[in-house]
Order: sequence, then C-alpha cells, then structure tokens
Amino acid sequence: MAFILPVNGIEPNLGKNTFVAPNATIVGDVICGEDCSFWFNAVVRGDVNSIRLGNKVNIQDGAVIHCTYQKTKTILGNNVSVGHNAIVHGSLVHDNVLIGMGAIVMDNCEIGSNSIIAAGAVLTEGTIVPSGCIYAGVPAKKVKDISEELINGEINRIANNYLMYSGWFK
Repeated sequence: MAFILPVNGIEPNLGKNTFVAPNATIVGDVICGEDCSFWFNAVVRGDVNSIRLGNKVNIQDGAVIHCTYQKTKTILGNNVSVGHNAIVHGSLVHDNVLIGMGAIVMDNCEIGSNSIIAAGAVLTEGTIVPSGCIYAGVPAKKVKDISEELINGEINRIANNYLMYSGWFK
C-alpha cells in the first residue's frame, strides 16, 4: 500500500484520476492536479516545504521530488515527465518538460517550457534553462534548441503514454 501521510497536520491533496503505485511515498504539503501518476518507489516529500504539480505530471520509478527547509519550494507545471531515478530539488519546472532518467535538478533551478533535460544531466544550483532547449552533461549545458518533432515526439508522447500506462493499473 502506498504511503500517503500527513506532516505537521498537512496532508497531500491528489487530483482526480491520479495513480499512485503501491510502494510510492507522498507526504506532507503536496498538491497535484488531474491525471498525474506516481510510480513504483517514487518519493515526493513535502515535509520541509511545499510541492506543487500541475496536470498530467508523471513521477517515474525511483524519482525523488523534494525541497529545502524554509528556502526552496518545488513547482512542476503541466505535462511534465520526471524520468526513472531522477531528482528534482527545490526548483521551478514550467509546462511541457521532460527530465530524463537519472537527471539531477538542484535548488533554485528554473526550466523553461518545451525543454528536455537529458538522461544523467546535472543542473547545478541556480541554473536557468531557457524555453525550447535541450540541456545535457555534467554540469549540464545547452546542446541545442528543441525541434517541434521532439516536443511532440518525446515530451508529449511520454506524458501521454504515462497517462495510458496508469490506466492499466486502475
């Protein structure tokens, strides 16, 4: 059974049509929109600050979403995919973003809409990713502008697939 727990009297608030895997953990000040999914071993810890997720956000297997006590909140826009074992910590992620498997997004980063953070990339503290870019590497740097094909073929495809996958478990 999933761990959905209050912290200091604040309970997570999950939107309609949200899937939570049996071993996902969601605690504290977490609010998500509709059509979201929290996959196996995902941890979303709103214990030290708030976490907000828009609609159609998927937090894939082993991913961790957290923030910093009294300093940074985490906000994910609509249509955001956080890949397997990725970490997003105390950052702002705008709409239509793919954060690849194993990527790390440190405090005070801001990722613009229609962007991809490549698998294994590390966004160091305070990195600003402009809209429509692909960032890769350690530390992550811009590698190119994103094409319309990648927006539809990767960002939207993955978000839509995870909505479909979650339906298999309901």
